[in-house]
Amino acid sequence: MVAGGVTVPAVRARKVAAGADPLVMVTAYDAPGARMVDDAGIDLILVGDSLSMVVLGYDDTLQVTVADLAHHTAAVARSAPRALVVADMPWLSYHTSAADTVANAGTLVRAGAAAVKIEGGRVRLPMVEALVAAEVPVMGHLGLTPQSFHVMGGFKVQGRKAEAADRLVDDALALVESGVFAIVVEGVPAELGARVTEAVPVPTIGIGAGPRCDGQVLVFHDLLGLDDRPAPRFVRRYASLKQEGTRAVAAFAADVRSGAFPSPEESYGGGAEP
Repeated sequence: MVAGGVTVPAVRARKVAAGADPLVMVTAYDAPGARMVDDAGIDLILVGDSLSMVVLGYDDTLQVTVADLAHHTAAVARSAPRALVVADMPWLSYHTSAADTVANAGTLVRAGAAAVKIEGGRVRLPMVEALVAAEVPVMGHLGLTPQSFHVMGGFKVQGRKAEAADRLVDDALALVESGVFAIVVEGVPAELGARVTEAVPVPTIGIGAGPRCDGQVLVFHDLLGLDDRPAPRFVRRYASLKQEGTRAVAAFAADVRSGAFPSPEESYGGGAEP
């Protein structure tokens, strides 16, 4: 992150109820994508484990590794964004021991992350506390946690029943007590998203959690329409770049086959011109 960029304390203070503007977080996985979203003025770049599906071609997030995330975090960081760079900790990188958790987070911080994000509630408190003690800022993630989709029986909305909703609010409060500076809330009823947001002093960043969170996040490829697979209900596509890109490549192919490309202006002569 460049000097004068977004900091962890600045993000932690961004509660809409206190008069702050909502936070905007977008994923990025390489330097061109990071430059694009940073030029758009977003607050946080998430190098998400969604990398597994939208970039590496897997069917879920469970296949991506710490090495994968570190590689792509470094690419994002080399673009020197003003936005705060947060790296997802992938499945099994924070599940076995506090020592492994800190070591894996350290790999991501050395790659260029200013903070890490982990999924889960009370069961993750020892890991959150170990990271905070090691001075690694931590973003929490509650609700629909994609790394747990086998346990959840698929990608299903969470917290519909009163007991589950109460437990999620309790988890959010526990995460704050352990030191997280923000919490992603995913795949819950809008009323529960608002309830969590009101309950905690740190900002919530929603994804499929309704409009009353302190911010929102979307996946880069989803909002730009770079992937035409069926999208979740919470996705709004702001462009159709897959279609536009396909048309551009088809036009190039047609020009090559017809001899229209390259033109004399796109070819070098024998002189000294560049």
